[in-house]
Amino acid sequence: MQTEQDWYAELAFPALLRAARRTYRVAIRAALADAGCDDLPRNGSFVIGAIARTGAPLGQIITELGVSKQAASQLVDALVVRNYLDRSADPEDRRRLTITLTERGRATAEIIRAAADQVDAGLVRRVGPEYVAHARAALAALVEQARIPEGAADD
Repeated sequence: MQTEQDWYAELAFPALLRAARRTYRVAIRAALADAGCDDLPRNGSFVIGAIARTGAPLGQIITELGVSKQAASQLVDALVVRNYLDRSADPEDRRRLTITLTERGRATAEIIRAAADQVDAGLVRRVGPEYVAHARAALAALVEQARIPEGAADD
């Protein structure tokens, strides 16, 4: 018999991941709205956060986002027009564009990080740091599983 405590036992992992992601999305959207950044387009927080956190090239970030080139271009255009990103010619190769965070983009990245940190802190209070560390390890393994060519793990 299922109890309230283990309501999650019968849910498929993708359903749990989706519901968990919603917790972050709601917290981040509320923090952004409070800061006057409620015009951030869908997936904008991912792009801004990734640029701020890793400084990875935009192409890599868009690949990780998993959207079409057209959708990526529209997203970047919206972020530039709304003053989150700056787009300029690469000084070393004028054919390439350089994308950087504007001052508003940097401030937004801090808001996103702080909101995610609050959710993380609440999770640690609920289940403890050891469980959070195990959840991170399990999710990292799931991410890495997608990167391993099929059949390679059997070697």
